[in-house]
Amino acid sequence: MLSNLEIGFAGIGLMLALLALRVPIAVALGLVSLGGIWLMRGEAAAFGTLGEVPYDFTATWTLSAVPMFILMGTFAQNSGIAASLFTAARVLIGRFPGGLAISTNFAAAGFAAVSGSSLATTAAMGRLAVPEMLRHGYDRSLATSVVAAAGTLGALIPPSVAFVLYGWFASQSVSKLLMAGILPGLLTAFVYCVMIVVRVRRNPALAPAPEEAFSAARKWQALREIWPLPVIVVGVVVGIYTGATTPTEAGAAAALLTCLVAIFRGEMNLARFAESLASAAKTTALVFFIVIGTVLFTKFLALSGVPRFIVGGIREASVDPLVLILLISAFYIVLGMFLEGIGVMLVSLPILLPIADSVGYDLIWFGVLVVKFIEIGLLTPPVGMNAFVVKSIVGDAVPLGLIFRGLAWFLAAEAIVMVLIIGFPEISLYLPSFLD
Repeated sequence: MLSNLEIGFAGIGLMLALLALRVPIAVALGLVSLGGIWLMRGEAAAFGTLGEVPYDFTATWTLSAVPMFILMGTFAQNSGIAASLFTAARVLIGRFPGGLAISTNFAAAGFAAVSGSSLATTAAMGRLAVPEMLRHGYDRSLATSVVAAAGTLGALIPPSVAFVLYGWFASQSVSKLLMAGILPGLLTAFVYCVMIVVRVRRNPALAPAPEEAFSAARKWQALREIWPLPVIVVGVVVGIYTGATTPTEAGAAAALLTCLVAIFRGEMNLARFAESLASAAKTTALVFFIVIGTVLFTKFLALSGVPRFIVGGIREASVDPLVLILLISAFYIVLGMFLEGIGVMLVSLPILLPIADSVGYDLIWFGVLVVKFIEIGLLTPPVGMNAFVVKSIVGDAVPLGLIFRGLAWFLAAEAIVMVLIIGFPEISLYLPSFLD
């Protein structure tokens, strides 16, 4: 007869094996959890947990922000905002060395602020920016990798579904988490730009300067076309920052404004409206199924005593907090090579949150690290989702290996950003401190 602790560790191993076999995350988590609870507490406890968890989870007010942010993103994809952002950035700074790559970076940051999705940002920017850069003679590796890397800003800059889910799971303020992502997101975009400029100055052949020049009137026109974006973004941030709105209310208002912008621009019709609603509902359902599986897995681990055992071992070993964060970093990077970002976060939190809490990490700061790591996972081979999104857009024009080769530069930039965020927690905690 296995002890509860042995069942817990066996369950973790079985769950990882199922994920390696490409079993859907929600199914793997649910099957392992229910089987483990059944072995430890019996059939009635297993089915009682299965009947209780889905309702308790979906009835949580905090999580109602998730479908609002997702709906905002689907409306944004149909509003023409992405195209206007890239055009404005290209007109304003496109003539600088590496200007189109830098324009893509800033446009992606702007679109991330209204889409909340890394994959959506990558797809939108990829269709717009990659052909433009290739037309101007940009290096194929740089043109594709900058789109894949800049897309990761979607999970940091609010609104962010990842922060909402983390906040609910860690019992932390979603408003503080959304504010905490702003400066790290802007820092990431800035470091990307510095890296691009340095590379292009060392090797101008990577990004020839476009010959076209734009008049002041054309620049003002480009700025006028993106006026809805700052209104929406500032509205969301200010509403949450001042406490005037909850994240859910801010998300709902932003979704409505984004839809109205799409209608005003003539980009929204009944078919696209229905498509946006259906896409948001499908994405929300997929996310919620994964989270329900994660909640079941958390209950299974709590009953088995695995988190308590690991925390006790770390305390006895007196592991240095800095060494521990490096080990956690390595864990996320390896896991991110094989699993989708939200899945990585939700699979890991039942184990890592008790550890982070036990050593005294600020859980808002830790949430920023977690979201950063799952975004880095979108760039790392062999399953760098953003690289595959770009590959699906460019087809045979750019080999996948060339995209990953370009991403190595951005992963080096990410290493610099992570050192800064870990070394200076105030980067993440400064803005949330005003919400106390």
